[in-house]
Amino acid sequence: MRMTVIAVGRLKQGPERELAERYRKRFDDIGRKLGFRGLDIHEIPESRAREAAARVAEEAAAIAAAIPENSVLVTLDERGENIDSQGLAVRLSHWRDQSVPSTAFVIGGADGLSPELSARGKLKMAFGAATWPHQMVRVMLLEQLYRAATILSGHPYHRA
Repeated sequence: MRMTVIAVGRLKQGPERELAERYRKRFDDIGRKLGFRGLDIHEIPESRAREAAARVAEEAAAIAAAIPENSVLVTLDERGENIDSQGLAVRLSHWRDQSVPSTAFVIGGADGLSPELSARGKLKMAFGAATWPHQMVRVMLLEQLYRAATILSGHPYHRA
């Protein structure tokens, strides 16, 4: 199963980008042994439309175009389900074992995701009730994907 993170906005050079790339590479290294065929990151430009509804619609169209065919869609939303690391690992292994070809994780823009795109998601996931900067959400998501892979492999990274 291939993993894709689709995020509105671009990580500029700096510690967030370096940390995100570190977790992406770590996931790729351990994930191959577990049947995960890599982790791609697609950055969607932020819409410059004046109205929030127009921005959400433009970003939704770009996100939808980037979602690989036959993907399980996971949207990140502060109102979503709080899933612990073990729970994420179980879901990923279940989808992999069901021969799902791809899982796409979507991080929306400042105005959120369109209701239509959000409704397409198989899972709406949160990192608590707090509102997080999009750059941090991306880093936290990549770390959790890496952590899920270490759980599935029995690696000692996850000790909780």
